[in-house]
Amino acid sequence: MGVYTGSGKIKESGDSLFKNYPLDKESLLYYSYNRMIKIKKEATQTFGEFFRLKRISLGLTLRTFCERYGYDPGNISRLERNILPPTLNDKKLVEYAMALKIKKGTKEWLLFRDLAHIAKGQIPQDIMNQPNSDRYLPLLFRTARGKKITKKELERLIELLNK
Repeated sequence: MGVYTGSGKIKESGDSLFKNYPLDKESLLYYSYNRMIKIKKEATQTFGEFFRLKRISLGLTLRTFCERYGYDPGNISRLERNILPPTLNDKKLVEYAMALKIKKGTKEWLLFRDLAHIAKGQIPQDIMNQPNSDRYLPLLFRTARGKKITKKELERLIELLNK
């Protein structure tokens, strides 16, 4: 990708499609966001990365986002860089989600909430409240540790999850 010169053009782009193509700041943010999404598809995403990419997809700079929603830019910057862990307070998560245009109850909301719990090293309460979670979570943990489960254990897990 080329360099945004501030004059509305990308300079010296390696991608001939975008070479000297006039872009306003919103288009540049959108283009950058889509490029980052392509790169991130292969990688595991953190809460901070998700937050940042979502903010950028809305065409908002960090400063604009914080001014619009009354957040401290330093804290949001640390949150996006995974220096400051996210809160697990549902009220605050919903507030962030609303600012990022994430609708509660959607797949995107679940991912947002799950990433917050992962960042804190906790299992979401809705998972813990599932019937038989005490039976299938050890299988998940074993798999996460790189230990293979037997075919019988896998069939049992599928049976428990389908109940």
